[in-house]
Amino acid sequence: MAAAAISLPHSLSPPLQATRRRPAPPACSHSERGVSFDPGSAFYRSDSAAGRDLAVLAATLRRHGRLDPSAPFLCLDAMCGCGVRALRYLAQAGADFVWANDASEALRPVIVANLSRVERGSPPAEAGRRRWVVSHNDATRLLAERYLRREYFDVIDVDSFGGDAAYVRAALLALKIGGLLYLTSTDWRSARGYGSRSSLSSYGAYVRPMPYPNEVGLRMVIGGAAREAALLGFHIRPVFSYFAYHGPIYRVMVQLCNGKDNDTSNYGFISHCKSCGQSQTFGFDELGQISCGCTDRADDDLIAVVGPLWTGPLHDASFLTEMLSLADEWGWAYTSENGVTLEKLLSTMIEESDPRLPPGYIRLDEISRRAKINSPPLGTLINSLRKEGFSACRSHIGTNVIKTNCPISSCIDVAREIRNLR
Repeated sequence: MAAAAISLPHSLSPPLQATRRRPAPPACSHSERGVSFDPGSAFYRSDSAAGRDLAVLAATLRRHGRLDPSAPFLCLDAMCGCGVRALRYLAQAGADFVWANDASEALRPVIVANLSRVERGSPPAEAGRRRWVVSHNDATRLLAERYLRREYFDVIDVDSFGGDAAYVRAALLALKIGGLLYLTSTDWRSARGYGSRSSLSSYGAYVRPMPYPNEVGLRMVIGGAAREAALLGFHIRPVFSYFAYHGPIYRVMVQLCNGKDNDTSNYGFISHCKSCGQSQTFGFDELGQISCGCTDRADDDLIAVVGPLWTGPLHDASFLTEMLSLADEWGWAYTSENGVTLEKLLSTMIEESDPRLPPGYIRLDEISRRAKINSPPLGTLINSLRKEGFSACRSHIGTNVIKTNCPISSCIDVAREIRNLR
């Protein structure tokens, strides 16, 4: 089982030996937050830099928040591509050791050249320890081997393609208790309800088309991780959930917690009524009772149900607040990288973390269509709902949408009041 703290495994830190001289790193063609690298022939998206920023901030906070800060801080990048994430964990998050793995051996020169910008050996005080290692294995096999060798990591980053989640259980097993697992999905078809068999096999959730598919995609990924953790006798806590339109990409960072959580209130089903537009959550004990109060008769065609998946908060507000503070300290908060400003993104995520907010969001044009009015200003509608005692905020997942615990019928009334039509 995963351990709370370990010393650096001997197999991860062989004595430094004389080897042939490595070629000098090539001229840099890219830079992220001051870290220079060359992606070479590897698949690389500059648009994904914000997701890497979030990972570095979270990893740094985890390094400082451990029970034993003196223990080596170990990271594993299971699908590293050109190695930019591994490089940033070393250079910015202060990792003592990073294992960079990619299945393609053709990328080895690129990965090694980029990681060579950081000295491979440790400081003299810890001579004989390596800072990084490069391998080319199947990610699931690598993670399973690390677990069998009792080599546990503080951060495991799996930037996978598609919706295959076979690696999740092995990643959880190779993670320290309290460690962070950074998951990825680019399976937009499953999130939008066009690949229900795929979502069922990968994440244990049957997904149908919903008005907020990108949030469903994030909840699908979290729910899959929660299910796998429960099977192993653990539970997880979402640190943050990030959706990016390019791709699209669903990235979720969860923290592994010891022991099972018998509270299933955050794992269940979401329904949406096509007639009135209202969404609701239902637990396992309410199966067979899913309905909507807008109609006296049950109509399977009117109510869409997805699940089981994560129905709790998408983020940890206190952790995000610390991430924002660190971003401000580093000078990252107010600088735009590829069109993303971390201060705006993290502030929106903090608002989304309100536990009173149910899953899903409401599109402004949906409210205006049902109210038969021109759309009210988004900020005005949010402020009006708050004055009525409801929780309401913007969503980082969509532009003209609101997250609120206000029933859609009341949202329509408030919108009409704003337009002085009531």
